[in-house]
Amino acid sequence: MNRWTSRRARALPESVFLRMDRAKREARQAGRAIIDLSIGSSDLSPPPEALAALKAAVDDPETYGYCLRSGTRPFLEAATRWYARRFGRALDPETQALALIGSQEGLAHLLLAVADPGDVLLVPEVAYPSYWGAAALAGLEVWPIPLRADYLADLEAVPGEVARRARVLLLNYPNNPTAALADRAYWEAALEFAARYDLLLVHDNPYVDLVFEGEALSPLTLDGALERTVELFSFSKSYHLAGFRLGFALGNREALAALEAVKAPIDFNQYLGIQRMGIAALELPEARVRRDVEVFRARRDALVEALAAAGWTVPRPRAGMYLWARLPHTEDDLGFCVELVRQTGVALAPGRAFGPGGRGHVRFALVQPPEVLREAAARVAAAVVGG
Repeated sequence: MNRWTSRRARALPESVFLRMDRAKREARQAGRAIIDLSIGSSDLSPPPEALAALKAAVDDPETYGYCLRSGTRPFLEAATRWYARRFGRALDPETQALALIGSQEGLAHLLLAVADPGDVLLVPEVAYPSYWGAAALAGLEVWPIPLRADYLADLEAVPGEVARRARVLLLNYPNNPTAALADRAYWEAALEFAARYDLLLVHDNPYVDLVFEGEALSPLTLDGALERTVELFSFSKSYHLAGFRLGFALGNREALAALEAVKAPIDFNQYLGIQRMGIAALELPEARVRRDVEVFRARRDALVEALAAAGWTVPRPRAGMYLWARLPHTEDDLGFCVELVRQTGVALAPGRAFGPGGRGHVRFALVQPPEVLREAAARVAAAVVGG
């Protein structure tokens, strides 16, 4: 064992994605052309207005220095204006908003800020992989919540003795990877559950715009939500700015103050030029964002229909940029994905990367044009149906 590895680092779960990265590299070396549907990084171009804002900022010497809290004020004002337009609720940019270097960074530091080692984190048994790592770094005990048939977390399945030991309830709807979408009744029940057990409700909401049928709701709009809710937003999906690492947190002022205190010795906030990119993106008309959503809708339909034509019926998601499917012949999703990329060049994400409830599943990311997705479907279905 490496003597420079801390107990905290040793507690981190093994990365399934590193194993898949090795499998993709080996397939390329063997001459396979890779169709990579394993990573949910949008392949669409960022808005030109956002890129123009960054280019202008690079020539502005005022953007070159450290960015303290006061420097984030224009960005946070834009974020709260966007939220008020979108959800009809005014928030204070000074105390109810905080800039993040991506929502993934924000969540990891938030858990450090609001929970102590040994506290329980309630999280769905199928969830974004970084949740498990962030919990391990914070020294939290994770209790995986079973999923209902609609893939929403079954809060009533959490034993009372577990909920009373918990500190945080972490949810994500529209969901990665299942594409589950929560309605108002579900959010009201989740907030009531959090109040019953005095939990902080954390909602990770990067897919707020990627909805095909129905709508993505914000739990912060519910009565009493600001007493115990923090919501995380990202620019990675709606505006295709994943590599620029920008996000913001909205909600309970005490939790955000704790998060700011934890972040203070670690970072000086994101570069001002990237914050100006974010402002330009947030000021775009909603119709521009919806135009890109239609691109993902067409991809969803193309992949679902191509898989069905090849003999593998998978659920048609109402939101998100993924298909989530159970393998018909095996529970070994990792072995299946490694062998699939070796034989066909198609890379999928193994379900176990998303938690204990993901075994026997795979996730398709809709990050290729329809014609490429159809080709991938033909190769994958031959392996699945023939398996």
